[in-house]
Amino acid sequence: MTARLPRFLTYSLAATIPALGLAIGLGTAAGASTTAAAPAATQAAAARTAAKAAIEHLVIGQHSANHRVGSARSGAKGLTDVTSTNWSGYADTGSNFSKVSSSWTEPTPSCSGRTEQLAAFWVGIDGYASSSVEQDGTLIECYEGSTYQYSWWELYPTNDIQVVGESVAAGDKITASVVRSGSSYTMAVTDSTHSANSFSTTQTSSGDANSSAEWIAEAPSGSSGVYPLAKFSTWTASSDAVTEGSTAGTISSFTDDQITMDTSSGATEATPSALNSSGNSFSVTWDRS
Repeated sequence: MTARLPRFLTYSLAATIPALGLAIGLGTAAGASTTAAAPAATQAAAARTAAKAAIEHLVIGQHSANHRVGSARSGAKGLTDVTSTNWSGYADTGSNFSKVSSSWTEPTPSCSGRTEQLAAFWVGIDGYASSSVEQDGTLIECYEGSTYQYSWWELYPTNDIQVVGESVAAGDKITASVVRSGSSYTMAVTDSTHSANSFSTTQTSSGDANSSAEWIAEAPSGSSGVYPLAKFSTWTASSDAVTEGSTAGTISSFTDDQITMDTSSGATEATPSALNSSGNSFSVTWDRS
């Protein structure tokens, strides 16, 4: 990506191939059923492999264009309106951030047409005004008219995106967090609906800025620029918590920016709501790809 306020990351994603069921039966009818099912299963496996290959070099977490507009609003400490070509949500700015977390229900995607579309939902430390990012969350991919959903983590620039779960589905209950201790970062996603997508990993990275915390819905980028934003209706980030230094709080406890995703021509793609009265929840509404 080019000059930006925050920075996006590069990811290498992987997808699994579903296990093939075995038909057991007697006579010609059972044999015919098994033979007919094999091509469809093979096609589904090939489609997943192609979908995986299409997202091996994503860029997530970097702002290609980010412009401050307006000034701080009354009633929300330090809140400034910001536009971005690929982020929508909230970012806290300051120093020495050590924890960020959120919970959400995985949105329902609406995939149509043959154009590849993507939407990532994540929490993270750094990336808003630094070249390092520590983040994790979920990803929707629309590929050749089919939907694929993943859980993942990223520690940039140490490594590319790491996909852990490939069975995330609409309606799954997700909790994501990044916790820092010195130069160690523990990134965890819990999918309480489909536990195979859950993980916790601790990685070491030196010299990271720890200067921001984020709760973001994003249109990831590739070698050709920002992908069309997959249609997801609404993403609601709840129980949003953050720790800066020795102070734990919510989004509104610290200097926070509200980020709207706009196209380069100014058309709105995704709109964040105001924070709730507790300062720990908001929604992002999909407007267009």
